Amino acid sequence: MTTAPDHSSTHDSPERFNIASHLPQMARKVPDHPAVVVTSSYEGNGRAVYRSITFAELEALSNRFANGMIAAGLARGMRVLVMVRPGIDFMGLIFALFKMGAVPVLIDPGMGIGRMMECIRGVDLHGFIGIPLAHAMRVLRPGPFRSVRCVITVGRRWFWGGPTLTGLARTAAPDFATVDTAADETAAILFTSGSTGPAKGVVYEHGMFGAQVRQIQQRYGIEPGETDLPTFPLFGLFSIAMGMTTVIPDMDPAHPAKVDPAKIIGPILDHRVTNTFGSPALWRRVAAYGTDHNVRLPSLRRILIAGAPVPYPVIRQLHDMLRDEADVHTPYGATESLPVSSISGREVLGGCTDKTRTGAGTCVGTTMPEIDLRVITVTDQPIAEWSSNLLVPDGEIGEIVVSGPVVTKEYFGLPNATALAKIRDGERIWHRIGDLGYRDKQGRIWFCGRKGHRVQTSHGPMFTVPCEAIFNEHRQVSRSALVGVGPPGAQSPVIVVEPKSPTDLKGGRGRKLQEELLELARGNELTRSITRVLLHRSLPVDIRHNTKINREQLADWAERQAP
Repeated sequence: MTTAPDHSSTHDSPERFNIASHLPQMARKVPDHPAVVVTSSYEGNGRAVYRSITFAELEALSNRFANGMIAAGLARGMRVLVMVRPGIDFMGLIFALFKMGAVPVLIDPGMGIGRMMECIRGVDLHGFIGIPLAHAMRVLRPGPFRSVRCVITVGRRWFWGGPTLTGLARTAAPDFATVDTAADETAAILFTSGSTGPAKGVVYEHGMFGAQVRQIQQRYGIEPGETDLPTFPLFGLFSIAMGMTTVIPDMDPAHPAKVDPAKIIGPILDHRVTNTFGSPALWRRVAAYGTDHNVRLPSLRRILIAGAPVPYPVIRQLHDMLRDEADVHTPYGATESLPVSSISGREVLGGCTDKTRTGAGTCVGTTMPEIDLRVITVTDQPIAEWSSNLLVPDGEIGEIVVSGPVVTKEYFGLPNATALAKIRDGERIWHRIGDLGYRDKQGRIWFCGRKGHRVQTSHGPMFTVPCEAIFNEHRQVSRSALVGVGPPGAQSPVIVVEPKSPTDLKGGRGRKLQEELLELARGNELTRSITRVLLHRSLPVDIRHNTKINREQLADWAERQAP
């Protein structure tokens, strides 16, 4: 059995920081202010009944959890898989692990059991904290959990051993001294969704989390005392660190496209929420519902939407629900580097959309204050050392790379993946996001698609986002995807279209739509070489955001279709 690493000695770095230190600070400043609010039940008329916990109570709860987990055998540096639903216990638990110097491991369960097991197998876990269903999975598939020495159940324990989190907290002391971690000490391992390749564990340091809190707060003017509704669980921890009340919506975060809009709008109105974050798929549903029901959200100051390009009709609909001073913002980045840049909805609608519709790409705004972003020559090979010779001129599409305090340094246990994604520049690390884009004369960044999705024809590369925009303008098109058929360097470009109506998929209506789309293609220099249009009932999308199109799967499908 693997022994946990010992981080008890003084770290070499002079900078000391633990991301959990934000919680006791807020507990001292505003002890009686609500920290977390959850829906506990519904009345007969459907109105939600809420339960809340103050900053002082959350601080005491996390301290009890920390003391209880130490008594159960968990310690600093141990990697602990957490599979707990969003709520008060989840918030207290993650802060407790940070306070202990333990390393929470978070994996999106929506990726499926098989892929999730591969992720777990590669982490060499020391502990596992989960709900009963998660423990049942562990018992039925014990292989990836063989290194686990401490198991804790959140909720009712069934037919396995180990303590429950409630039982540990019941007898534990409410005081705990947060471990004095170095800023570059591992704080957590967060897995990518695996939507554009195998899921990888991203190593986060305490200082990186601190930089994320700082940059988000500065860029958007977030103030202590605000109220947040995050639809991605981990972002609730940032909210608490910034002194916001976190209202956790009643939804399945693994399936944002299936959210009940009323369960997002209701808590926003009930708690006068000022800030909220979610994926485009979620806000598309909320925006449509709000338009149909004439909803207004006067308390909101900002809506943050990330995970994929946001359709401008959604931004326009959301603006209609907000007061004049409020705005929609679309931060850009990746699990390995977030946030990188941001753009406001007003800027998008004020001129960017016209360029996007004609193939300029999607504008993702200007970089965050502490981020250095460059555009380099596109290559699929590792780049060991940085060189200014890699750079391409402004306006030219290349590969986006970033450096700064929120940029992670490695993937856990995956040296080859790390070598492909990182460029060393002395003590500095550049992260290759895997996206293609360019910088315009105003210093704004334009996203043109994933590097792995570019179509490599004999006449040169074609980029997904600019090409797809041409076809998305057709009134009968819901969305489209550019894919390549054949070997790289000699691929044939194919556009796969999801019509808004199923009646446009086949027969005469389908053929007419295809002809009209080919006419569109011939009318634009970017798409002139596309001579094949395929119609698809529903384009496959990613797990985490339910928005990113799975072009790899579509390319395989397109190759099997009759010419």
